This record gives sequence, structure tokens and C-alpha cells, in this order.
Amino acid sequence: MTTNHTGLNLTSGIYRLSLKSHFSPEDNSLAKLKKEKAIAKSVKLEGYISPAGKLVIPAKSFEQLDLPIDLTWVKVGTDTGKRKIKTLYLVPSDSEDNGFELVKAAKSYTISLDIILKKGGIDFGQTKYSFTLTPFTDESGTSGYALKLTGYLPKPVYTGKPSGRKPKSR
Repeated sequence: MTTNHTGLNLTSGIYRLSLKSHFSPEDNSLAKLKKEKAIAKSVKLEGYISPAGKLVIPAKSFEQLDLPIDLTWVKVGTDTGKRKIKTLYLVPSDSEDNGFELVKAAKSYTISLDIILKKGGIDFGQTKYSFTLTPFTDESGTSGYALKLTGYLPKPVYTGKPSGRKPKSR
């Protein structure tokens, strides 16, 4: 019996592989493979103010917050002594007194604050505002989320065709 440089046994013209390691059927099964769990990417906690004056928190951001699932009311506040709103504060509430309703939409949660935002100097009709959510705890131990307004982008000008019928030319 002769052996060549590849480790194959050469006997009478038939190539036989010399076994150096043995495999079992369990080695070829998917149960044996250990896939590392994908590390969940933390979603940046942000939202925006809609053209109708609603605070919109996307569902992906809302799931990251440490809020009860059945939460339907929140208290909203701002910094005292400021004329223009730069930060809003959301504190979970159990009852509807002095609270705003948190409404579940298709892919987000909304809070209607149109009049308060207008009084606070936020022109959401002409400008697109976005905010980031950060947790806070005040001196009295109340915990909630601070919504810091970040984006002040003017809405793009509509350049498409006007809708409706063409005016008659005379």
C-alpha cells in the first residue's frame, strides 16, 4: 500500500480516504449549530410634531420606553418662565384629570396639543419639528420623559401640478 502526498491510500487503483476524524449525523443537524443571538439595536428615541399639532411617537420608540402597556393618559408640562417651548415633559398619569389622552394609531402613539403648541410659539403648520425623548426624574421623585425639540426644518415647497380642473381660458 502506498500513500501519496494528499493522504489518499492507493491500493490496486482504488482510492481510499484515510479517516482522520469521524463525523456523526448529529454533527450535520441544525440543532447542533449555535447561532449567536443578534444584539437588539436600540432604536433612537425620537418623534415629531404632525401638521395637525399632534405629538407623534413611533411605535418602535414607544416600545423602548419604560411605560405601562395600558397607559392612556399623560400629563404634559414645559419649563416655567419660558415664552417659547423648547422642551416638553411627559409624565404618566392614572386618571384623566389634568391629563391628555395618549391615542394608539396604526404605527404610532399621538397626543393632541395643537393649541398649547401654538401658544408656545411652535408653528407646526409651516415648519417640521422633531424631538428626542430622554428619561428624567425631578426633585419630588416623579419620573417621565423630556421631549427636546431638535429639528426646525421648513416644509418643502409643493412643486407638483395643481389639483382639480383646469380653468377655462377665454
